[in-house]
Amino acid sequence: MAGSGTAALREGDALLRVEDLHVEYPLTRGKVAHAVSGLSFDVREGETLGLVGESGCGKSTTARAILQLPPPTRGSVRFDGVDLTGLAGRRLRRVRQRLQVIQQDPVSALNPRRRVRDIVAEGLRVWGERAASARVTEMLDAVGLDATAVGDRRPGQFSGGQCQRISIARALVLEPKLLICDEPVSALDVSVQAQILNLIEDLKEKYGITVLFVSHDLGVIKVVSDRVMVLYLGKVCEIGPTQSLYSRPAHPYTRMLLESVPVPDPEVAPGPVPAARELPSVVDPPSGCRFRTRCPLATERCAAEEPQLRESAPGHFVACHHAGES
Repeated sequence: MAGSGTAALREGDALLRVEDLHVEYPLTRGKVAHAVSGLSFDVREGETLGLVGESGCGKSTTARAILQLPPPTRGSVRFDGVDLTGLAGRRLRRVRQRLQVIQQDPVSALNPRRRVRDIVAEGLRVWGERAASARVTEMLDAVGLDATAVGDRRPGQFSGGQCQRISIARALVLEPKLLICDEPVSALDVSVQAQILNLIEDLKEKYGITVLFVSHDLGVIKVVSDRVMVLYLGKVCEIGPTQSLYSRPAHPYTRMLLESVPVPDPEVAPGPVPAARELPSVVDPPSGCRFRTRCPLATERCAAEEPQLRESAPGHFVACHHAGES
């Protein structure tokens, strides 16, 4: 494991290894928004890592920085042994064939003027693939769409769930090794969400894909992930195996998130409502622990000293001076 204290990297090879990732956006009057600050994590081949946290915590920013859209301010992103931050132009585009993304709004992600078969085939044609037609048919069938029936139609003729299936086919047609899912079901009806989640899981097993799954929905993350990383204000709070993190959360923020999930049982009394506190700004984040302004366990040490990730259980890491305290 890395010795910086800001990482939760395991020994051995990883398909994706992110180290000390920073993403900052310049603002007016010399101010800077610290969207992501010192993230370090890895993703092993074949696993699904879930990224979860409130809106604005840096989940989607992290996903875009991995794709170099735009490149991070500093830090390294090693994919299959290659540092993407050192690539540009055609060399970077070549690597991106094996690193694809499914976006949040499937309707907006598709060109409304193009036919479905052309949308799915675009990546193949960019790289001169001659057998594009057969591959497009295969991928549309794989996502549950009849290529003959839908190939000549346009995105506006489909539902949100069907558009997301087209987006998945477009992403997988280039045979990626890593699939980044950025809130892929949040814009869909609840009845359709389960279908898309099951489809992603089936395709992951069928094609041997590794998945980085971004979501604010703790229920979705629990279902799809092998491990979960909890982000708060651009920092890692906790990362560990899904079952361990959900059954024994070590960080106060993780516990707060889990306690906020409604229980679908009228006999269960609602949990206590956390005291209202103003959310800190990424322009001027709190000193020490960034969660301390909302944490019931905060002490003077939390303001003076930033907590580093430490192992609280096998494979389970937490960044908190008071981890395990209730």
